[in-house]
Amino acid sequence: MNRSHFSCGGLALAVAALATPAFAQDSAINAADTAWITVATALVLMMTMPGLALLYAGMVRKKHVLGVMAQCLAAVMIVSVLWMVAGYSLTFVGGGSVIGSLDRFLLAGMEMDSVNDLAGTIPESLFVAFQMTFAIITVALVAGSIADRMKFSAFVLFCILWLFLVYVPIAHWVWGGGFLGEWGLMDFAGGTVVHINAGVGGLVACLVLGNRRGYGTENMSPFDLSLAVIGTGLLWVGWFGFNGGSALDAGGRGTMAILVTHIAASMGAIAWMAAEWWTRGKPSVLGILSGAIAGLGTITPASGFVLPWHAVVIGGVAGIVCFWACTWLKQRLNYDDSLDVFGIHGVGGVLGTLATGIFAVGALSATTANPAGLPGLLEGNTAQLQTQFIGVVVTVAWCGIVTFIVLKVIDLLVGLRVSPDAERMGLDVTQHGEALQ
Repeated sequence: MNRSHFSCGGLALAVAALATPAFAQDSAINAADTAWITVATALVLMMTMPGLALLYAGMVRKKHVLGVMAQCLAAVMIVSVLWMVAGYSLTFVGGGSVIGSLDRFLLAGMEMDSVNDLAGTIPESLFVAFQMTFAIITVALVAGSIADRMKFSAFVLFCILWLFLVYVPIAHWVWGGGFLGEWGLMDFAGGTVVHINAGVGGLVACLVLGNRRGYGTENMSPFDLSLAVIGTGLLWVGWFGFNGGSALDAGGRGTMAILVTHIAASMGAIAWMAAEWWTRGKPSVLGILSGAIAGLGTITPASGFVLPWHAVVIGGVAGIVCFWACTWLKQRLNYDDSLDVFGIHGVGGVLGTLATGIFAVGALSATTANPAGLPGLLEGNTAQLQTQFIGVVVTVAWCGIVTFIVLKVIDLLVGLRVSPDAERMGLDVTQHGEALQ
């Protein structure tokens, strides 16, 4: 009798042991991919808090440090909640050419083992979180253009309206099954969606608000460049998750993206340093930091499609062109983009998106559906560069026009700019009732 029970128990265990691997094989979720994208999500969130917050805090004047950090915090908390409510669903759910659906409103119907077709082998919940961090940093970047002079209440409204009216549509057009993706636009990690969006949005915002009081006449030196160095370091490391994680798996495309990202950042810093050394006689720390970020932003759309030597060229060109945009062009047009969001991210995003159409390697962009990939101009595909150019034009036009409308609506509701006295006293005291000692 006991032997019979033992035999039945052994048979049950054997069946269970055989059934368990079969069940695991049926699941679309891959443990290694999930582990890597979990890390990448944390890295990208770190880019905003504390990375971008420290960079911006170090670059503004002392009386505005807490103000600009509060704007970065606002972007994190507001965009996170709104992304869960409807941002994710409108971006990545539903196959509309212009906008997604509300099938995942409040993430309804999403379970622990849910998988989005766009997410591959990671849980849908992780895909939601990863894409959320991209939306957060895009909105937060704009704060650099209007530093020192926008009301906090106005920035809160900006986060809400700009997310849904600018970021979500363009992200859907490029990554969520929209018309730009259908046309063949290549944007691996956000040249259009993140950098052109943030740069153009920032440029429009600083033009609508006008220059800071004393711009061009008063000393507006950075508060503490050591904070900016630390912030840039966090951004640089975080970018490995930003670009490497955009492969959405733990494979060779992601590791190649990390390698070319680091090379482009280094080359961008070298090129900017050399340009500044040549034209001004001394290489500044701020210039080296700016060159690194220019290289990082410019390689972003191309990072999953190019080789290391391409990254040397892309990073070097980014350092020179973005230096020119932040010095000669900015002075010539006399616009006050406080922390050079347009000159670095906007110009870098355009450069990187076009460079993708030049340098893309067909073998690196190949998929099961398209074994030949989408090669660039160097491999004889002139049409890809044309598609990239169209993507740039569409993104610039939509972002520029809608950002202007959003700002005008906010101005009617609460006003955009603090009073002259409040600006003179500083945002820390007038907007938050606090100040650095």
